[in-house]
Amino acid sequence: MEIYQHFRKEELPFIQQVEDWKSHVGTMYEAKLSGFLDPREREIVTAVVGADETVHVAFFGGVPGAERQRALLYPFYEDAEEGRFQLELFGVDYARKFAEIHHRDLLGALTSLGVKRELFGDITVTKDVLQFICAKEIADFILLNLTKAGNTSLNIHPIPLSEAVRVEEEWQEDTGFVSSLRLDVVIAAIYRLPRSKVKPYIERERVKLNWKTTTQPATFVEEGDVISVRGKGRSTLIALEERSRKGRVRIIFGRKKD
Repeated sequence: MEIYQHFRKEELPFIQQVEDWKSHVGTMYEAKLSGFLDPREREIVTAVVGADETVHVAFFGGVPGAERQRALLYPFYEDAEEGRFQLELFGVDYARKFAEIHHRDLLGALTSLGVKRELFGDITVTKDVLQFICAKEIADFILLNLTKAGNTSLNIHPIPLSEAVRVEEEWQEDTGFVSSLRLDVVIAAIYRLPRSKVKPYIERERVKLNWKTTTQPATFVEEGDVISVRGKGRSTLIALEERSRKGRVRIIFGRKKD
């Protein structure tokens, strides 16, 4: 199938899964609601469904521009109302005078409950607000069992989706030169790190490429790819320019502001 040419080999299992969803909806005329998908997975879903006349797809994550969203594949004669995405928004209170909870703390508390990552969406952390969105089918379980993040006690409560807070990300554009588009080489250029220090980061599973952990320094990066290095933030490869006389490629990249 021509679509396979546009994605990496490791993405093939997910592509096949989406094809199964599409086939089921097109054959049985029963809608399929996915778990929460990252932007790369949504790109795949959109490509697989395409401009199909029988099966349509819509995405929603609780707020406009949510990073993690559920996909609804549905027959052409139905509508994709927001209620069909089965989302639950929780607010989190804790003793802010004595502790500070970060995104990673709440994420760790959720995963420690044995909850699959695909069942909860965006986590929003600001000076005054801590919220997260999850699939409605696990909302009761979360309400009963999410009582701590580390040693800090939590008080969680459901709130209407209309009260969801969306924090806009700020990105700083920059340029650099690389000898190749290997992941370790690109990371060294973007984060201004010696290449010798980058390889251990990757091998110790501290790097994500397009929201998936990778341990392969020799993986090649492409335009549009998103890189995340634990403790150093997120970046994206915006564009590639012509090679210099010395054979180096000029890259344009964005780094998320802290």
